[in-house]
Amino acid sequence: MERIVIVGHSIAGLTCGDTLRQRGFAGELTYIGAEDVPAYPRPSLSKAALLPGAGSDIAPLPSFGEATELLGRRAVSLDTAARTVLLDDTTALPYDGLVIATGSRARRLTDSPREFTLRFLADAQVLRERLLQRPRVSIIGGGPLGMEVASGAVGLGCEVTLLNPGVPLSQHLGPLLGGILAELAAEAGVRILDTLVESVAETDTGMAVTLPSGEVLASDIVFTGIGDDPDVGWLADSGLLIDARLLVDTRQRVLGHPGIVACGDVCWIDGPDGPRRSPVWTSALEQGRIAAGGLLDGDAAPERHHPFYFWTDQWGVNLKVSGTPPREEVAPEVVEGSLEERSFIIRWPEHGAAAALDRRMPVPRLHRLAAGATPR
Repeated sequence: MERIVIVGHSIAGLTCGDTLRQRGFAGELTYIGAEDVPAYPRPSLSKAALLPGAGSDIAPLPSFGEATELLGRRAVSLDTAARTVLLDDTTALPYDGLVIATGSRARRLTDSPREFTLRFLADAQVLRERLLQRPRVSIIGGGPLGMEVASGAVGLGCEVTLLNPGVPLSQHLGPLLGGILAELAAEAGVRILDTLVESVAETDTGMAVTLPSGEVLASDIVFTGIGDDPDVGWLADSGLLIDARLLVDTRQRVLGHPGIVACGDVCWIDGPDGPRRSPVWTSALEQGRIAAGGLLDGDAAPERHHPFYFWTDQWGVNLKVSGTPPREEVAPEVVEGSLEERSFIIRWPEHGAAAALDRRMPVPRLHRLAAGATPR
């Protein structure tokens, strides 16, 4: 294998490329990046970039070894027979090995410039500039992204309404952790409405959010955090997609296509419970490393095995989670601290999950606690 092309220049693709170099790949390595800036830590967009007093510039990620970077370029199609990637400037790049790491695109509800999403550095820069004007903000979606943006907006002095069916974050973190973060949000001044959204429309002066009840909420801007869709449009005629999904095996190899691997938000993992995505930072790191092995070693490569890990910074606290907390009300084992004080290390041994809120906790130890290790 002499030429490897990596389509996507974020943490998954960069980790794969770095691992290839560390493994001794000495051939031609080319990155294609849709953004015209070097790779950067994407979680910082909703964390550090929106903190009061912070700027919107984010330090780039370090890389290992030499590579060609084609930034500000998009792949528009793939010819697997000719083994070439066609770019938006008509360049056709040949490859022996291909890494697909094009990530995903944020879902939108309108085409209005007053509706904001957050996926790229340019999105964070525009959003921060607008939030500094202290607008009234309606945030649609109470997942990790919506809650982090709400926290940043409140910190910048905005009036924030958050709309979400059920307790924010409860579908991601369970009722206990989601409830605590929702309490912190309410105490910080966020108006939380337990509701779906019927429609969103631009008005002469701002945005109108219509609820199923018929109530119309007026705001200056809307932030939409209702998930994302894998960026696979350029693969529509490639023959790689199965039911519009890019499926990979436990070594990140695209099913049915030797010499092509995929990693990060773009791919679906074909597992015993059916295809699923794992669009979190630590999963992208693991998938990038495994993809390099899948490309170089085939069946001899290690299989993916990485416990789910999630962290968030919001409302002045840090939360780390290993495993998947129960979605129903289950009392945890308190390892350190106190639930009442909202500073603790807890776990659910029978669910293989542990969490640390507002406590210093090395991630490996948190994983061990989730796996049932005896607390020290």
